[in-house]
Amino acid sequence: MRLNRALLRPLTGARLGSAVGLGSAIGLSSAVGLGFCVGLGFALGLGTLGAQASSLGAWALSQQGVLELRTSPNAELKAFFEAGRLGRGPRLWIDLPGAPSRSRSLRGNGPLREARIGRPDAQTTRLVLEFQPGTSLDPQQLRLVGTAADRWRLELKGLATAELLGLGEGDLEAPAPQRYAGLAPRQSSAVLFPTSPTPLSADGLPVVPRDRFKVVIDPGHGGPDPGAVGIGGLRETDVVLDVSLQVARLLQARGVQVLMTRTSEIDVDLPPRVALANGSGADAFVSIHANALSMNRPDVNGIETFYFEASGARSRALASALQRQMLAISPGSPDRGVRTGRFFVIRRTTMPAALIEMGFLTGASDSRRLAEPEFRRRMALALATAVLSYLGSLP
Repeated sequence: MRLNRALLRPLTGARLGSAVGLGSAIGLSSAVGLGFCVGLGFALGLGTLGAQASSLGAWALSQQGVLELRTSPNAELKAFFEAGRLGRGPRLWIDLPGAPSRSRSLRGNGPLREARIGRPDAQTTRLVLEFQPGTSLDPQQLRLVGTAADRWRLELKGLATAELLGLGEGDLEAPAPQRYAGLAPRQSSAVLFPTSPTPLSADGLPVVPRDRFKVVIDPGHGGPDPGAVGIGGLRETDVVLDVSLQVARLLQARGVQVLMTRTSEIDVDLPPRVALANGSGADAFVSIHANALSMNRPDVNGIETFYFEASGARSRALASALQRQMLAISPGSPDRGVRTGRFFVIRRTTMPAALIEMGFLTGASDSRRLAEPEFRRRMALALATAVLSYLGSLP
């Protein structure tokens, strides 16, 4: 049943820095409307927007359960909440001026079932966050706050975030566009990059004491930095993010606390990745990459893993476990060995660390495998097995 929007009474022209709360309404679906418009007063009425691009520039739901938006300056937003019912979880959606180039959905994680970007009409972008059945959210505790002319923040108070990895699109810190900017040209790999339809299960993986260990997973590159680009346009950033998200889910299923340096197509510099790891007290750091050489050398394939020599025996043990498991699922791919390296993220981290190269995107056999969603699922299982085996060996 549809929400009866005629019963919603939006509040308009909220000042920046003020919180605009939930106005209650009774709808046919027993929905409670956030029912507010926030901003400094958008210059154009909805009837005059024509085919303008979306005013949504970027959005992200953090691991802490905070939703942040970057929009066109002074855009007017409307947001709504609907309680869960009939096996569906609660939904939160925000309408913004301008239409997206296309509708799409992103697979969620933890309490978030799915995020969607839709086009309810020719003049509106709709961002929907749909949560898992049984998720508890109190609409009276939700406040959308304008923190700048083009920035918005909504804290999902009460949301269970233990298994939330975060999700998003675009660069929240990009300069504000002067008119409707639309989303970044390249969206999250969860939209454009296929994942395996086979359910991901931790059954059979090594068992470690729950809640004892913490691991940082670092998907290399991201955002405007695609990393290596191989045969058929296969991009390193897409491959490593898909594998990394699956590794994180598998480790979490075994009771390991996981931190990720990125969970979507955003640009994260090397020092912040190291700072996150060093400030976390993690037991291990794994940076996930794919290799490349030249399009003229499809004969070069192989798997290799690096560690920083001065970091000691534990880093080598972690690297060896990762290399061994990757080779086990990649028959015929050359073993390029466990090697010492001076990559920033393994040289500057203070815990045992390794950087893996899952294969060559420019290699005829490696690229064919890495392009297959099912192989990436097996790779994630192999890497999770290696990490868990390493953790299980610690005193």
